[in-house]
Amino acid sequence: MKNTGLINLHSFTGLFAGLFILALSLSGTILVFRDSIDAFQRPIILPTKVAVKKITVDSCYKIMQSKYPHALISSCAVAENEQQPFSFFIYDSSYKAGTKTLQIFLHPQTGAVLTTRGGSEDVQHNFMSWLAIFHNSFHAGKTGEWLLGFFAIIFALSIITGIILYRKNIIAVLLFRKSVFKKNNLHQLIGTWALLFNLIMAVTGFWMQRYVFKKEFYQNSDWVNTIKPSPNLFFNFDSAYTSLQKQYPDFTGYVIYFAQSEKGKTAIYGSNNYNAFIHSKNFADVIALDSSGAIAKTRFINEISADDRYDIINSQLHMGKYGGAGIKIIYAFFGLSSALLSITGFLLWVKRRRK
Repeated sequence: MKNTGLINLHSFTGLFAGLFILALSLSGTILVFRDSIDAFQRPIILPTKVAVKKITVDSCYKIMQSKYPHALISSCAVAENEQQPFSFFIYDSSYKAGTKTLQIFLHPQTGAVLTTRGGSEDVQHNFMSWLAIFHNSFHAGKTGEWLLGFFAIIFALSIITGIILYRKNIIAVLLFRKSVFKKNNLHQLIGTWALLFNLIMAVTGFWMQRYVFKKEFYQNSDWVNTIKPSPNLFFNFDSAYTSLQKQYPDFTGYVIYFAQSEKGKTAIYGSNNYNAFIHSKNFADVIALDSSGAIAKTRFINEISADDRYDIINSQLHMGKYGGAGIKIIYAFFGLSSALLSITGFLLWVKRRRK
């Protein structure tokens, strides 16, 4: 293929996916700091003069049943300390006819309801959840999910054609040679310095969305979310958790999904402290309890298949959830480069059209 053909292909893929790449890079950059930004929309727990222990999960569950007697209590994000609230997710007919989750924040020491908010549809009170769905599907359901997978391919193709076109100057850019540092080369400079990062984003993004190219994705689902009041806990959760930690002392649970029937399992998501840094803190490992509180099953990260483990690592790598502030700043910096590539690429196209 001649350079003219490559240039046209590079321009076409960049322009075609430019607006979507711009939207995804900006939203992705913000989402890197999801927890920190979301903290501004969560209740603040002021420290008390007298130390007071956290209330138990059992007590919180009873409070939820008392406050929302007709609700399906789905899950609970456990308060990690006395300055963080318990966060319950429920389905209740009083909110969106029970079709959407309602998040309830409970005070970690008194159990008082601090505030409530909706899920991804509640942009005013839960902006980061709204932004996450925008980043994952543009709030367009299956159509948006398919577009995300499609444009991941276009983005990767744009990067590959860019590598081929500017391959002779890559080393010069990386070595800061003056000959390539010109105003007209801004698009090339940004693309080279952010090359590896953008390629990782494109590949990992496609891998996460590859399911949209399978026939199962297009099958209609007849599942209907039936709202039934959650039953009482079938066992004393806090006692069961204490026993669990004696057997698995390295495990810490962060999120609990409650069984909705005696035959169901209560799943505790968390992580073992010996897990590699790349794995999720809240969802790497799972311990399921039966209706008596006994351990029915474990699903630790080192027990799953290599394919499943790769999927988890791929997701963590894409979202930058495996590091501290330094990793997040790096992701944000290079994440903005994708947006700049869209803008500088468009300006280059306009300039060529005028000639």
